[in-house]
Amino acid sequence: MTDDADGPTAGPDADTGDTGENDVDTGDTGENDADADLSLDRFHEALEGEERPIATASEVARRLGTTQSAARDALAALVDRGEVDRLDVESDPVVFYPTDWGRLATRERVVAFPNRREIVVDRPTQYTRARLSQFAYLVDTTGTEPGTRGYLYRIRQEDVWAAPFDDADALIASLRSVLPRRYEHLEDWIRDQWRRAHRFRLYTHEDDYVVLQAASESLMGNVADQHLDDDHLRAPISETEAWVNEEAVAEVKRALYDAGYPVEDDRDLETGDPVDIDLTTDLRAYQETWVETFLERRSGVYVGPPGSGKTVAAIATIAAVGGETLILVPSRELAGQWREELLDHSTVDPADIGLYHGGQKEIRPVTIATYQIAGMDRHRSLFDSRKWGLICFDEAHHVSAPVYRRTAELQSKHRLGLSATPVRETGSEEEIYTLIGQPIGADWDALFEAGFVQEPEVEIRYVPWRDELAQNEYASADGRERRRLAAENPAKIEEIRYLLAAHRDKKALVFIEFLDQGEAIADALDVPFISGETPHRDRAELFRRFREEGVGKAEGDGSPAVRDSDDLDTLVVSRVGDEGIDLPNAEVAIVASGLGGSRRQGSQRAGRTMRPAGSALVYVLATRGSGEEEFAQRQMRHLARKGVRVRETNVAE
Repeated sequence: MTDDADGPTAGPDADTGDTGENDVDTGDTGENDADADLSLDRFHEALEGEERPIATASEVARRLGTTQSAARDALAALVDRGEVDRLDVESDPVVFYPTDWGRLATRERVVAFPNRREIVVDRPTQYTRARLSQFAYLVDTTGTEPGTRGYLYRIRQEDVWAAPFDDADALIASLRSVLPRRYEHLEDWIRDQWRRAHRFRLYTHEDDYVVLQAASESLMGNVADQHLDDDHLRAPISETEAWVNEEAVAEVKRALYDAGYPVEDDRDLETGDPVDIDLTTDLRAYQETWVETFLERRSGVYVGPPGSGKTVAAIATIAAVGGETLILVPSRELAGQWREELLDHSTVDPADIGLYHGGQKEIRPVTIATYQIAGMDRHRSLFDSRKWGLICFDEAHHVSAPVYRRTAELQSKHRLGLSATPVRETGSEEEIYTLIGQPIGADWDALFEAGFVQEPEVEIRYVPWRDELAQNEYASADGRERRRLAAENPAKIEEIRYLLAAHRDKKALVFIEFLDQGEAIADALDVPFISGETPHRDRAELFRRFREEGVGKAEGDGSPAVRDSDDLDTLVVSRVGDEGIDLPNAEVAIVASGLGGSRRQGSQRAGRTMRPAGSALVYVLATRGSGEEEFAQRQMRHLARKGVRVRETNVAE
């Protein structure tokens, strides 16, 4: 369930054995033996500690830190109240067990592993999950049905640094509210991390230059001087302050973050000219929380599944900031889509929106530009010269890629990122949060359970080789060629036909990685194929036709068909469909190839079907006996950790 081989497994059978630590089931409760008042909940805790559904009075006494006599009397009181039953057995005169067995099986259970800073929760309540989300990272989930899942949380230093509390005491109080008892070692570590997060700050001097301030002389000498390059600081001002090279602000923040000291950025940045814009769409409660949290921090990344309304929340943020805004996107299609979203959900004047990419170049109060253009030297000075009140990084995981990284150096008073899944295979999640801000968002599973986003059903279908020649080619190949041959297994076309016929009333996307395969599938199905080679105008028109409602599959052999000249119900798409393209009526996604890609790509493709209403189905085709099996399981495991249901099917020979 987790990549950490030493980590626990969330779920009813989680291993709570000897880890060299004090778990939930051990230790002194701090109660007086003489007046122990045993509640049913505390009896459940004792049973969990014993890892048995029954216990003797001596076992209960040991688990709860009281005397056997006091435990026996307390258990007798529970029996009198009808909450516990007793049974005489030969090996021990009396054992006790809950009258309501079902309650023991379904109640929330919290097990802490303080030395690993991990918390396992079975069947957590909404309260517990909300509390944990404030200071812990959801690593993994198990189970398939809402209300039955187990959750594994890890408390990382960056989670403590970004925790939304006024002081460490408030954070510790929230921690104690969900853990079964106090863990002094864990609390001491959290307090130390909290102090680290408030030891350096950037501020604007009254003479209008940037200053780095350390909390002490030793921090400036032993941390800043050792981790910052000579060109990061212009000159010392005092024993605890230094004049910062403004062009190196991003590098200063990154270097100190890597040293374990996140920098508070209190610079007096301009918001630029005011922008007249109001939101016209009602926000959901969690979106309001996102915006409020962002405005308090002035930076952050909205993290949520497709369909959770990150774009609308971003537009609400633009309206709240009210200053000149730069929106950075990875493609021209997304730039046009952003313009439409702004017009649909706000009162912004169309004349105040500018597009800046390979097709047109306009700077307006709200400018939408591609990462590639904004990072080019010949355009960079233009963007640097603006006093942006807000920079919004859509598909924020792009920021840590070398080709786009320069855009993260653009400075603004507010920095907002949007991403369904900010993880990159290089493990540079921390870099994203350093360059933009800390994560803000509800966990995916909470949105599924609340009904805000339709939870997709993901099925990995292992397709056999049915073409002996293709199988022999695969066996004799190696490296990238071997992966390509597995991806282009001819039997996948037949399987795609079968799936489309089974869902002939639904809109479907077929994802591919290799262009030859995309063209072959599109020809076989007689549907359009969209790739990076498709002209932008043609792409936009095909996406528009796909968004049209009221279409279906043709009868007969199950092949998809176009009902009339303006409607499409199936598209084959390459990587251009992975990110951000809004196709809200896509109900089925078939991943025919691309299983050598990243976990993020797997989330993006599954995410194309995550919408507020309607069914959501994702089929991942993997050639049986090839490396695709492992790739499929790795990608989908990432989705399972977010609460998405995943099942596996072997397609018949």
